[in-house]
Amino acid sequence: MRNICSSLFASVIILGLTFNLVQAQVTSKDQLLGQRNVVTTSVPFLTIAPDARSAALGEAGVALKPDANGAYWNAAKMAFIESDAGISISATPWLRELVPDVWIYYLSGYKRIGEKQRSTLSGSIRHFTLGEIQFTDQVGSSLGNYEPYETAISGNYATQLSKQFSVGVGLRFIVSDLAKGQYSGNQEIKPGIAGSGDIGVYYKNEIDLGGREWQIALGGNISNLGSKISYTTKAERDYIPTSLRLGAAFTNIIDDYNSITFLVDINKLLVPTPQWDDSTQRYYRKDVNVLQGVFQSVGDAPGGFQEELNELMYSVGFEYWYDKQFALRAGYFNEHKNKGGRNFGTIGAGLKMNKIGVDAAYLIPLAQRHPLQGTIRFSVAVDLGVISTD
Repeated sequence: MRNICSSLFASVIILGLTFNLVQAQVTSKDQLLGQRNVVTTSVPFLTIAPDARSAALGEAGVALKPDANGAYWNAAKMAFIESDAGISISATPWLRELVPDVWIYYLSGYKRIGEKQRSTLSGSIRHFTLGEIQFTDQVGSSLGNYEPYETAISGNYATQLSKQFSVGVGLRFIVSDLAKGQYSGNQEIKPGIAGSGDIGVYYKNEIDLGGREWQIALGGNISNLGSKISYTTKAERDYIPTSLRLGAAFTNIIDDYNSITFLVDINKLLVPTPQWDDSTQRYYRKDVNVLQGVFQSVGDAPGGFQEELNELMYSVGFEYWYDKQFALRAGYFNEHKNKGGRNFGTIGAGLKMNKIGVDAAYLIPLAQRHPLQGTIRFSVAVDLGVISTD
């Protein structure tokens, strides 16, 4: 149990430690370029990789061969999933080295539909529980205990437009209940509620490279495009983490028993970059609607084109399968030091026997502490259908 001075500080300490989003102040506009200017959003739990497979691949997954968790990364690729139906569950302790009761749970599933099974329905529930918190006022008097949480429920549809190309869409309902019944000034804090959508594309084919036949896959996905969120009736509504992710996967079937896959993803938040105010000597974010924010986000960095490039996040991954039963994985994730500074390596393994698969992942921080360091993540998947021969 943790004692804190106010409900707002409760949410800040949890989410702030999660992403280390403290911005350094500068003394003049001339110093802006190269300074720490992090693009922040509410409900950042939506950006946490939910499954151990992609978590072990440096959080690359847009073009990865689809599994039960694939819709999180790109709903469109679920149209090409090989099994008729399946489910997966993941449970991950968060900030394990600081607190014992903060967890992320993720349940996902899918079902192929249609006469030729060229379409797929999928869905998921993500639940982020922040444990029990005792709220106190400024003089230390108890305001009661509470268990903050955040939940997102998603539904997706994907369909093949050809033997190589598919599209997918998704809808999401988000609830963020961090300090219900507490007060910020004279404003009562209420659960934040938002809705969002995803849209993705996926392409796969075979090409000859160096005398070897490779399976290639390309994917693109815009996720969490939707409403802003607010925790009080009069407070300004904040952006949720709308993002654009592009990815590629290259798979070589070496022989009947061995295959390898190389992956790369590029990700960018599609929300406005904070601007510098000379009069207050602070960063601020312009209050524009969501669509304006999306279009402005690709060219509004006050440091110019170089700062826009700094806002790109990169993931690379490698996956090896033996006899389609045992997998080894490794990856790397990089975020510019002025945009959050997350920089880590990942390793993992997978085992599939009959219709049950188990994946594990482990994160290795390279630049700063990470909420998942020292944690082994697991996902368990169950195949509920028959393997397609299409």
